[in-house]
Order: sequence, then structure tokens, then C-alpha cells
Amino acid sequence: MTKKHPVNEKSKQEQLEQFKTDDRNQALTTNQGLKLSEDEFSLKAGERGPTLMEDFHFREKMTHFDHERIPERIVHARGFAAHGEFELYDSLSEYTKAKFLQNPSVKTPVFVRFSTVAGSKGSAETVRDARGFATKFYTEEGNYDLVGNNIPVFFIQDAIKFPDLIHAVKPEPHNEMPQAASAHDTFWDFVANNQESAHMVMWSMSDRAIPRSLRMMEGFGVHTFRLVNAEGKAHFVKFHWKPVLGTHSLVWDEAQTISGKDPDFHRRDLWESIENGDYPEYELGIQIIDEEDEFKFDFDILDPTKLWPEEDIPVKLVGKMTLNRNVDNVFAETEQVAFHPGHVVPGIDFSNDPLLQGRLFSYTDTQLIRLGGPNFHEIPINRPVCPFHNNQRDGYGRQTINKGPVSYHRNSLAANTPAPVPESEGGYAHYQEKVEGRKVRSRSESFKDHFSQATLFWNSMSDTEKEHIISAFSFELGKVKSKSVQQQVVDMFANVSTVLAKQVAQAIGATPPPGEDAPVTKSSPALSQEQTIKKPNTRKVAVIVANDFSGDLPQVLNSLKQQGIQPEIVSTTLQNVKGTDGSELEVQHTFLTSDSVLFDAVYVVGSASADEKFRKEALTFAQEAFEHFKPIGATDEGVKWLKAAGLDSSPGVVTGETTRFTDEFIEAISAHRHWNRHVI
Repeated sequence: MTKKHPVNEKSKQEQLEQFKTDDRNQALTTNQGLKLSEDEFSLKAGERGPTLMEDFHFREKMTHFDHERIPERIVHARGFAAHGEFELYDSLSEYTKAKFLQNPSVKTPVFVRFSTVAGSKGSAETVRDARGFATKFYTEEGNYDLVGNNIPVFFIQDAIKFPDLIHAVKPEPHNEMPQAASAHDTFWDFVANNQESAHMVMWSMSDRAIPRSLRMMEGFGVHTFRLVNAEGKAHFVKFHWKPVLGTHSLVWDEAQTISGKDPDFHRRDLWESIENGDYPEYELGIQIIDEEDEFKFDFDILDPTKLWPEEDIPVKLVGKMTLNRNVDNVFAETEQVAFHPGHVVPGIDFSNDPLLQGRLFSYTDTQLIRLGGPNFHEIPINRPVCPFHNNQRDGYGRQTINKGPVSYHRNSLAANTPAPVPESEGGYAHYQEKVEGRKVRSRSESFKDHFSQATLFWNSMSDTEKEHIISAFSFELGKVKSKSVQQQVVDMFANVSTVLAKQVAQAIGATPPPGEDAPVTKSSPALSQEQTIKKPNTRKVAVIVANDFSGDLPQVLNSLKQQGIQPEIVSTTLQNVKGTDGSELEVQHTFLTSDSVLFDAVYVVGSASADEKFRKEALTFAQEAFEHFKPIGATDEGVKWLKAAGLDSSPGVVTGETTRFTDEFIEAISAHRHWNRHVI
């Protein structure tokens, strides 16, 4: 019998504690523990002489520095992460024997890494791109990694094409440009000549590719997996993460501006939210298909370029993940964490999705080069919370000191241990799927429909979302130099929508396709962000205030805070601003250190004593927020300023002339954007 190792929400944190160190108030030593008397000067032959080779401290210090950087990830290089816990709502024993999915009273520690895909480690975070959403569950049966994205489908159907995709979307090799962007010839040439990418490209050109924050972003397992219960019955499954705050996005101009104003925008938002106690929450959802229903749909459920429409296969919410602790060291945790879709536990298995099958090889291969060898599982962030025992030995970075002479299976010297565990006692056994066929390099006919779900996505968008998609295509293809590639893409996406293709063609000077769109026969409302949850919680509001503000302002700010809104004071300097009643407010930002794109809404208060320069700065904030369709509020002198600038009397603009200013402003903030606003 195997020994049980109970897991609680502290177990992983307690395990990591033994590896933590605080160097404050400690004597300076070498890595071998030798106390040092000097750390400013190398050992020399005379004060002006050459440095001596015997200076072991210099060599140790410099060698460590020279090797401080490991190769960045080829994809998902730009990432940020946090710790948390997962709680189940109800037992999933009907579908799986995975222990962490049995008992709602058990909290499973998790570590989640979010990332962009295409950019380097130093690139900006608000670029148009898919986002990685990788979760490591530290379960009592071992680590389980759900390695997904914020888009439920992918560009390609077979993993053998993944190097081609990434080569195409990365900076072009002859000039290493553009960084972290798909708006260039090689990417769109790949798209035009690999039409299986159509569905993913529609998502990439939508608002989903520029999320407002990592806290307001869906996650998807992308692939079809299997859940297997204790009786050996299997179901096909897709995994979802649903953000409790809803799914929200930036607008393109705003995203570009943020890249310059704060390239760390997403990680800063995640870090500060956790530090403030506004813990990001995501509900785990599953879509289930019985094995006998595998072929009843008008798409192949194993095709990674296809989603399962939620209206046909509902998403069942089964648990909640809460991210409640920031990392202590970004390199040791975020950079060294090693995810792998092949890290599973009993009750979770794979399907024959050819993209997934390739990932099962590639992820281990990647960690070997990035993390220096086969012992990456011994790095603290990667260690399971349960013990691990096997006959593997040695290698780079080995931290385990294995005792005894035996390092092989089937032995008498160690009583044939460590020994395999029967499936009935928790040993992992692969699902016994019957497989027959010839060895071929080919693709199933059921994978060859590349446009029906891309059209479904287009049909499911609101008019505003469609405008954004058209604009995104026009921008991206407008950067493409090859007229031939531009035309090929227009012709390709005419298969999705002639309305889309015609408007893009007009924008880039290509030949528009003939014909009209067929009548809409099917759409999926779940795909539109217009249907998402809309709450004011954690929304950041820039409150623009000068000295001699009205005494009513603190009361308004308290009302906003009670709704979970975060007002932050912006003024000319960082000195406190004083009200007419003697009250004071701490200033967090100046006009120089902040910008409206870094906030979800703008509230202009001002004061009668503010000078013309202050008024212009305040209106610059308000004007930019107006053009990005954000909520704008104004009271006191701010009302006059908005009227003079013609920014009042528009949707989402709330002024103090109404008796219900605070309630109406909170309602406007909850809406996130006001697309029916006429932008001047």
C-alpha cells in the first residue's frame, strides 16, 4: 500500500520556506561559507598590478554573474506568475478519479504563470497576441499541469508545424523586426498559405488579443483531454477558466500607448491587486462529451482549431481558483517553473489531438536546454508536495543525495524497491483506447473544414467587436509590404465573411471579393465579450484634483471605495491637496508620472483656484479617456471644463449636475466601455 500524504493550502508554501534566505544582517561569505574580509577589490600583485588567478572569490563571483541568465523561453518568454489555491465546488467522481477533484473541503495549492507568446522577455505586455495561462496544481498524487491559453483554439492542427508558425511570427531574421508583433510579411504569408489558421486569426484580430488585465482574461486548455473515473469509464473534456470579474479588453490605440507608458502594465496590475488583497479569482469549467458521442458533431472534437460551442456543450463550473500570494523571487519561481501538459495524475488522460501529442514531447525537451538538464523537477518551484522515488540518478543540478547501491528496477539488494504501485492503489495507468491503422503521414478528412467556426466567431460578434476586427486586419495587413500576400489574405478571409474581406480590401488597397455574406444560421453568444460579467470591482479611477477642492469630495471617494473601486489622486505635484473645509488628500500621481490609459475611468474635480495649465492637463486626461470610450465623471469646476470642451452630454459621461452623481458614475464604471458614444 502507498502511504497517503495529505495536502493543504500551506504545504507548498511550507516546502518553499526551507529554500528561502534573508541575507540582511548576515556576514558576507563565499558560496562555500567562507567569511570574507573584502568585497570591493580584486587580489592584485601590487596596487597597480595585474589581478591574480588565485583570487578564488573574484572568480566565483564573476562566474556566477556570467551564468545568471538562462535561455529565455522561445515562446511565452514574457511572463508573470502568482501562487494561489484551488477549491472544488462538488465532487467530480462521476467523471474522474483524480483525488484533487473529489473532496470540496480540500484546498489544492497552485502556481499560475501568464505570458505573451511571440515577444522576447523584454517586450511590452499589451501587444496584440495570444496569452499563456498555465496552472500547476500541487496535488497529493503529484503535480498536474493545465497548460493553456486565453484563446480556446490554435493556429495549427499538427505539432510538426509549430516551428514553422513560430519562425513566421517571430521577428524576421534578416533584420530582427518587428518585436512582439504579427504585423509583418512572414506571419501573414504563413496565414495565407496555411488556411487552418483562419479561426485562430479571427480570435487574434479580436479584442481577446489585447486583454485589459490578466485578472479579466479567460483561460482554456485548448486540447481535448480525457477524464477517467474509478470504474474505468472515460469522457472527453475541455477545460475553461472563467474570470469572476468578467472578460474585458483594451482598445488598440490604448494598448499601443500603454506599451510606451508602462510596458509592465499587466504584471504591475496583477502584483498590485494581490498586494491590495483584491485577489484574482477564476472559476474552473469543464465541457463533457460521452465517448459514444465523439462523432455526432459537425466538427472533429480532436481538432485543436475548433472549439466546442457552449450552447451545444454547456460549460459546467466545478471550482474556483484564487491567486493570493505574489512570488518572492521572479527568477527562482516565475522563470524556473517548468510546465508540461504531460504532467498528469490518475483520472486525467490524453486524446489523439495531434497538436497535443507533439507537445507531450516538446515540453520536456525544452526544459532540458532551458534549465540545464534532467533534474529541473528538483528546483523548489517544480517539486511536488508529495515524495518522489525512482531509479534516476546524477545529471546537471542534482540536489537529491540518493543513499544505497541500487539504481535499477528488479533487484534483490533493496527488496525490489522502489516498486510500481497497482492502479487500484493509485498507480497511473494509461486509458486503454483501442488503436488501429496504418502508419501514415496524413490528416483526417474531418480536420479539413477551416472556415465554418471562423464564420461562427464572426457571426457571434457585436457590431463594435466586428469594427475592431476589421480595424485590426487593416492595421496588420497595412504593415505588410507584399501586395501578393495582402491579396491572398483578403481572398482567404472572404471564406469567413465577404463584408470583412471587402472592408479590409478597401483599407489596404487590395481587390475586394465578389458576392455577399450568406444569411446567419448560427452564432454563439458566449463568444462575444458584450455578454460578459460587468462589475465595478477593482476598477482604477484617476481623480484629478487641485487645492481648494469641494468638501464633498472625500464622501464621493468613500462611496467609490465601498463598491471596490480604486480612486487614485492625480495632481500637479505629489504634495497633499487641501479642500475648502481643511481636509487633505494624498496625491498618488502627477500629470507627468501618469496617463489616462493607465486607468479605467477619469473623474475631473479640479478647483476654482486651478490655473490654466492644470485645466489643460485635466482635459487631456478626459479627452483621451473619451476617445477610448471610458467612463468620465465631473463635479464642481470639472463640470464647467467638460462643457467648455464639448465632452459632456455623451453616454458614459456623468456630471455633478445630477443629484445621483455617485450612483450613476458607479454604473458607468461597471459598463467598462461606452461604445455608443460619438467620438469627436
